[in-house]
Amino acid sequence: MSQNHIETLVNNVKGVRDSNPNPSFGRDSHVHHVAPGCHPASARKIKTDKISKIATWNVVKEMERMNLNTLGLAEVRWTGAGSMKLGSKTLIYSGGPTHERGVGILFDVTMAKSLGSWCPISDRVVVAKLVAKPLNLGIIQVCTNI
Repeated sequence: MSQNHIETLVNNVKGVRDSNPNPSFGRDSHVHHVAPGCHPASARKIKTDKISKIATWNVVKEMERMNLNTLGLAEVRWTGAGSMKLGSKTLIYSGGPTHERGVGILFDVTMAKSLGSWCPISDRVVVAKLVAKPLNLGIIQVCTNI
């Protein structure tokens, strides 16, 4: 391979040149700690001779599948308090200063229109007031781990 040809194989990752096109050559390793005090070197190893079940849930899809109007969430793990739109759904949440604990309530379009007010009490409690007839409805989402 000629020197000119090697010069043209820049993969645009930090301008690193490689004689073979390799999309990941030159990338930094980014290690994220997923739990306080948990470092990859000290993490407990999974026994590969046993079966491990791993799954994910799309909460919005499950809410739609189960035809729910309101869904209480625990262990949201977001900091602070706020609200956001998730597609056609509205989420209110309350968390602490760290990415631990946290609660939330997910509303569909109809229930979100009835949301009169809400109050983040703590990283374990959020309260919502829905305007309804004949009486307003209060929803309290609480998470306790005992």
